[in-house]
Amino acid sequence: MQDWNALSDEAFRAEVVRFVEERCPPELRHAPRRMRWAQVKPWYTALSAAGWLAPGWPVEYGGMGLTASKHLVFIEEMERCGAPRLPDQGTMNLGPVLIACGTEAQRRDYLPKILSGEHIWCQGYSEPNAGSDLASLRTEARLDGDDFVVNGQKIWTSMAFDANHMFALVRTDKTVRKQAGISFVMLDMDQPGITVRPIRNIAGHTEFCEVFLDDVRTPRSNLVGPLDDGWRVATRPCSGSSGYGPARPDNR
Repeated sequence: MQDWNALSDEAFRAEVVRFVEERCPPELRHAPRRMRWAQVKPWYTALSAAGWLAPGWPVEYGGMGLTASKHLVFIEEMERCGAPRLPDQGTMNLGPVLIACGTEAQRRDYLPKILSGEHIWCQGYSEPNAGSDLASLRTEARLDGDDFVVNGQKIWTSMAFDANHMFALVRTDKTVRKQAGISFVMLDMDQPGITVRPIRNIAGHTEFCEVFLDDVRTPRSNLVGPLDDGWRVATRPCSGSSGYGPARPDNR
């Protein structure tokens, strides 16, 4: 196993450039806007096969285990070489959360599927009246036996039309202060009750989406961290810091 941290920054920088030049299709580089999953899948697969998809994840979970300085070099050269942005909510946000806060069963089940591209994730945080004041979110999840039943709306959800899974913050207790009644759940988007509507911007592009959830079910085993503790899970320092690319709050 290559210890990338043992290289000098300049030697590692050269390795990143070489990898992009050899493995990233030229037609994908320096794209003027974000590309669809079907377009970038070959690059995602190439990074995954080489173990380069999640540079900040620990090696034992399939990452490169880069230090902060090496991770910065990685990001700088990927950007300089024009490598396209990938569907990165799984590697950038959910993966670090599961590594830090998930159960062993969740890590065993979900992390390999992020790395393989079997699961493409989107982030269900912002809502029409809960953007900068995210703790005001109203999407609700109630327990029904071994399942949560989720109802509500998310907005500004990047690339949701290409995702087959979502991690979301949901209201599970209305009787406590805002931050204290929120839970972090994962759900399958390929089920009845989920409607995704692209939002066309002024340039005519559709990267953001609205997502409507009507009686959507997800097993209680898809709760990450304790019930009603989703605010802490989502805002812990590691969240959003360990995937391919810099942290981007709420997909923007």
